[in-house]
Amino acid sequence: MKRSEAVAEAAITLLAERGMRGLTHRAVDEAAGLPPGSTSNLARTRAALLELTLSRLTELEEQVFAGALTAPAPGDLPELMAQVLHVQLRDARRTLARYELALEATRRPELRAIYDQAGRRFRDPAVALLAAAGSTDPVRHARQVVAFGEGIMFDAIAGAGAEPTLDELREAVRELLAGMLQGPPPSPGGG
Repeated sequence: MKRSEAVAEAAITLLAERGMRGLTHRAVDEAAGLPPGSTSNLARTRAALLELTLSRLTELEEQVFAGALTAPAPGDLPELMAQVLHVQLRDARRTLARYELALEATRRPELRAIYDQAGRRFRDPAVALLAAAGSTDPVRHARQVVAFGEGIMFDAIAGAGAEPTLDELREAVRELLAGMLQGPPPSPGGG
């Protein structure tokens, strides 16, 4: 593992375990088992450390989403989405760290730009997948799919909900996609 990856991995763990306040250059050095000053040499400022961490986190999540972000057959989409959600729930460390970074991005415009760019790497393929699956409004539906997944993860990891099983996730995703892809409901009065 490269030093930059070791630093970013330690930062992800610290964010998940201690929150934003627990993320310091010194704490990263200790968590990564590196000599004092190693993190500062790699990422001089806090902003640089946050950017490095977000970049690694995006890379790790892209690895998880790789199968779902390619062009599966429309019938495979619910299974792939359920599997991705399940993996994200099983590795709460990454998801908690991403939540910390998302909140910090609301206060740091430079991080917001990087965070939004990283988000597009997941949203844009979702738009294409939903268009291929027959969505009449793939941009809106992709936004809803992302919100659905984020809601399930937040509820299970940071909220009061229990972690859903893989079977529960499959059913929930099937229901969501069936509702989206079946077309608009009939207008009232039959006309």
